[in-house]
Amino acid sequence: MGKNSGDFGLFVIGGGPGDPDLITLKGYKVLQRADVILYDNLINKELLDIAPSSCKMVYVGKQPYGNYTPQETIHELIKEYAADHNVVVRLKGGDPFIFGRGFEEVLFAEQHGIPAHYIPGISSMQASGFSGIPLTHRGISESMWIITGTKKDGTLSNDLKCAMKSSATVVIYMGMKKLAEIAGIYQQSGLGAMPAAMIQHASLPQQKKVICKVKDLEAAAAKAGISYPAIIIIGEVVNARELPMAELLSVS
Repeated sequence: MGKNSGDFGLFVIGGGPGDPDLITLKGYKVLQRADVILYDNLINKELLDIAPSSCKMVYVGKQPYGNYTPQETIHELIKEYAADHNVVVRLKGGDPFIFGRGFEEVLFAEQHGIPAHYIPGISSMQASGFSGIPLTHRGISESMWIITGTKKDGTLSNDLKCAMKSSATVVIYMGMKKLAEIAGIYQQSGLGAMPAAMIQHASLPQQKKVICKVKDLEAAAAKAGISYPAIIIIGEVVNARELPMAELLSVS
């Protein structure tokens, strides 16, 4: 009887925002039978302890704005290990399909005849709740824009200018090197006083959070000692806790 394709191949797993307890049960079960784990810089190393002692651990991290393993090298490692092992795990921080290039790895595997499986992870933006900031709240924000602060060519996404025209919460990933530019764009549109937050290690004991006006992002980050990796949240939800309880509980 042949093997079920769901039992072997490449498993692209989201390791979550830092706290190892936040990995999904499905991801946990796959890690328990992993033969090889290709893991990123941002995953909590405690997750590696879930795997069998015989599991081969291969670091393929990408330091923000620093040393990194080329994506092409990661692809070749996936092909190499999948040829000789049943369960090859690509363990990535957050969620692999949110600015994680996980879909590229799934496509690469499928193009080479390797069964590929996606297991979601909790993204770092969802961990904003540990800092008391909801991403949406009735009467304050009815939608979100999730934007990359650094595109392939190194520039800030033009979608930011579109997002600013709405009342949506704006979440910016990989934007800590673009704080001055982000602040400038908001100021040019007369929105420099918009509430903003920067959160680092949101789900961990060493969490850092700073709240400021968007025009003050760069100075506030320097004063608080917040650097990458961190997320930036812009919108009225940042100050939701300061609103009167009656307004917070409004159903209008």
